[in-house]
Amino acid sequence: MLAISWRLRLPVKWLGKDTLFKGWRGPLMRGLGGIAVDRKNAAGLVRRIIRMANSGQVYGLVITPDGTRKGHSRWKSGFYRIAMETGMPVTLGYVDRHTRTVGLGPTLQMTGDVAADMDRIRAFYADKSGFHPQYRVEPRLNSEE
Repeated sequence: MLAISWRLRLPVKWLGKDTLFKGWRGPLMRGLGGIAVDRKNAAGLVRRIIRMANSGQVYGLVITPDGTRKGHSRWKSGFYRIAMETGMPVTLGYVDRHTRTVGLGPTLQMTGDVAADMDRIRAFYADKSGFHPQYRVEPRLNSEE
């Protein structure tokens, strides 16, 4: 997603696990727009991102779904809460192993109807397969239950 944003000359910030920011890599990752996320203590992250979004600075926020790796059964809802509280739209990005393509899909405004919004997201990703297809998790939030 960073390569796509650079190609399109879009200013972006992105969330990454805090271990990526240790040692000499820290300044580099932050210089590339990275925001460290301590997964063991993620409380307040959404509020922090919302404050940044409301500060007036213009940027795109890249959040990769955590539910694309093993050990997960649902997507985390932070992206949805950020979109709802800031009014920021969600642009769907993808890496498709089978077609060997990457890109950006539609930009969606979240409506507050979680099930309907997630149905649109599921429809887009229905034919996409990540690098490890065996770890694919259906785009679903806990709040849909």
